[in-house]
Amino acid sequence: MKPVVVSECAELHKIVHSLHLQDLRVGLVPTMGALHDGHLSLVRESLKQSDFTIVSIFVNPTQFAPGEDFDKYPRTLQSDLELLETVNEKENIFVFAPTAGEMYPKNFDTFVEVGGPSKPLEGTFRPTHFRGVATVVLKLFNMTQADVAFFGQKDFQQVQVIRQFVRDLNVPIKIKMCPIRREEDGLAMSSRNRYLSPDARQRALCLSRSLRHAETLIQAGCRDRAVIEAEIRAILEHPQHKIDYIAIVNPDTLLPEEAENGNTGNVGNAENGNALNASISPTFTLPVAILLAVRVDDTRLIDNIVVGE
Repeated sequence: MKPVVVSECAELHKIVHSLHLQDLRVGLVPTMGALHDGHLSLVRESLKQSDFTIVSIFVNPTQFAPGEDFDKYPRTLQSDLELLETVNEKENIFVFAPTAGEMYPKNFDTFVEVGGPSKPLEGTFRPTHFRGVATVVLKLFNMTQADVAFFGQKDFQQVQVIRQFVRDLNVPIKIKMCPIRREEDGLAMSSRNRYLSPDARQRALCLSRSLRHAETLIQAGCRDRAVIEAEIRAILEHPQHKIDYIAIVNPDTLLPEEAENGNTGNVGNAENGNALNASISPTFTLPVAILLAVRVDDTRLIDNIVVGE
């Protein structure tokens, strides 16, 4: 059964209010559409833990910088609904698909600025990105009035940013991070994978391969930051690849251990060559997160792994 589609906040409030009056738990899966099995895994988890699930589909303009792929980002609402139909067995999925005008009405001029985990990594390369993410996600939390929201680990830094503002602003919602969903060959599922040519798609496997290799080294006892980064870089490097960052960081702060006293630096910035500098410890302790951002041809891909949870 195709899920019910709602486009206006007022209508959604009425639906959720009715569900809460019945003491029913509401889950939220925020997406920008172009759904794939990674999104469906979040929906399935929400259906397990909630009575009803809202899947939001909105390509958020405020998280794209000029020159990024906002205009060409895939918009596939009908096929998204067909995909959701496959998991809507109990008819307990709603789709919230607002217009840009509904999300950002005339004279809209309020944004959420998050510090801490928003500053390094993506914050260095896309300085306006998390301002847009935090704003739209907080709006979705308020518009859906959900009890719990589900996000994928592939967007690890994004989840930490959301957790930060939920704590700081006392937002009454629980945040659940679910494991990365991968293709059979290891590539992390992403809506942007469809941009890849067959050759680029094959080369993109270097991200997951480098992370698996790093995990093997760590499990064998290596704690040398320079060694791990060099091994990862050797796997990622290719004439048609551009490494934005390789980051070996604390999973909570997203900073190297010795950089936690206020020095965010350009952690893992490829322009710096090596992540080591006077403020960063040459070794690390567990748990540790390794995060990558690599441009494969013209497609920017991210991936990560957490070792020693």
